[in-house]
Amino acid sequence: MKLTRDFYERPDVVHIAKDVLGKVLYTKVDGKHTAAIITEVEAYAGRNDMACHANNGLRSKRTEVMYGQGGFSYVYLCYGIHHLFNIVTNQEDKADAILVRGVEPLLGKEVMLERRNQEKVTPKLSSGPGTLAQALGIKTNNHYGIDLLGNTIWLEERTTIVPEAIVSTTRIGVDYAGEDALKPWRFYIKDSAWVSKK
Repeated sequence: MKLTRDFYERPDVVHIAKDVLGKVLYTKVDGKHTAAIITEVEAYAGRNDMACHANNGLRSKRTEVMYGQGGFSYVYLCYGIHHLFNIVTNQEDKADAILVRGVEPLLGKEVMLERRNQEKVTPKLSSGPGTLAQALGIKTNNHYGIDLLGNTIWLEERTTIVPEAIVSTTRIGVDYAGEDALKPWRFYIKDSAWVSKK
């Protein structure tokens, strides 16, 4: 069952990030379907979080979608190369988001292999935010601001990951955020091989 707007509009981005683990991320791009289990995420809060692109009201053309209602995609280009897929959460003007960092392929594996120029399915295929976006066909120009209740990119319920199976660590690549870089807001499924870094 496709996740509803209510799922995304809850106020606690950290809680939602944990809930996203185990959900299935679907894409329909260029007529090709893919699906993968979300195994790794990071939470970012629009308030009091220097690691967040929209911290404390910072607003730009890039971050504008973060100020809308939850359940939309925030896709941005990192280092001019990697397209990174984020899920906007909370109510309007809160600017919370969840970066999806790792997925385990379920459907459309041949499509993913072709997009990633890989020969066999290994964690290298979709572990890491840039590689998973490439595998699923997600691009900044095409998918920024997509409604996740639509039929291009969406999430569906699959299984609930129990708290004991969730590992919490600091986020990756946010050293510039000072004390906020120490927030344990990266979460991944404990026994999954489909994680960017253990």
